Amino acid sequence: MIQIGNVTIPGRISLSPMAGISDSPTRRICRKFGAAFSYTEFVNTDEIIHKAPKALKMFQFHPEERPITFQIFGNRLEVIAEAAEIIQELKPDIIDLNMGCSTRKVSLRGAGAGLLRKPAHSGKIIEAIKKRVSVPVTAKIRIGWDSESRNYLEVAKILENSGIDALTVHGRTKEMAYTGLADWDAIGEVKTKVKIPVFGNGDIKTFQEAQRKIQEYKVDGVLIGRNAIGNPWIFSEIKKEELSWEEIRKVVLEHLRWMMESFGEEFGILLFRKHLVKYLSGLEFDPLWKSELLEIREYARFEELLISLRSGTSLVLH
Repeated sequence: MIQIGNVTIPGRISLSPMAGISDSPTRRICRKFGAAFSYTEFVNTDEIIHKAPKALKMFQFHPEERPITFQIFGNRLEVIAEAAEIIQELKPDIIDLNMGCSTRKVSLRGAGAGLLRKPAHSGKIIEAIKKRVSVPVTAKIRIGWDSESRNYLEVAKILENSGIDALTVHGRTKEMAYTGLADWDAIGEVKTKVKIPVFGNGDIKTFQEAQRKIQEYKVDGVLIGRNAIGNPWIFSEIKKEELSWEEIRKVVLEHLRWMMESFGEEFGILLFRKHLVKYLSGLEFDPLWKSELLEIREYARFEELLISLRSGTSLVLH
């Protein structure tokens, strides 16, 4: 159990927020297999204050996803604070400020990882949010903008002094994006310098590795991102490579049905394809079968084709 403000987190391993990935159905399937809490995809605060329907829809969630964290991004203090107040009405458990997105269109505008270049300004943003909302406020940062400005300790201390309730540290710089290896020593160093809960993020491939990171670096918890796509079992002791095709298929169909509930049949199936590719990763099957599966737009045919795959299909150990 971890305490973030007045919110109890019932575990130490959670799904990291990922644009285009961590929608409600995906959060639900990960929670089912043990993810401790959920983050929405990040939403632009400029769109929130204009009550853009598409932006506000990103915050829809199911009760079983709680504790739920709404993640936002922006660079203008008043806009961010106003947006936080608006979304508080949608009943999140926590509101998180994204300070880690490395994409050019976000970071070069001073949002996401761009906020790492203005630590004092970032602290004032947190203070402004805290004045406008009653739920806990957190942030997700990187260890710096580039190798010459690894200012993670300065940023962490400023955010802590500004009243932040917890901090997640991705062990890469903005410049690295998702290349190279995450610096877990830096993540562990943050934990030794602040008194608030610290979560680590980067390169965790298994449940066992997540537990080792928590133990070795003394962090309060870890977030798993890309390696959870198509593998919700990573949040439990269940190993995907030990599952039968029937067990995998059951989860694939459940995830897809939830996608269709949220996005409609055709669009839900279309959005599910990026998950499906990962679910099928490591399986032995006819490539033509996979190609047909990835072109289907009707659930009945999708289910029929999945069931048609021979029951003896096994996973290849990597």
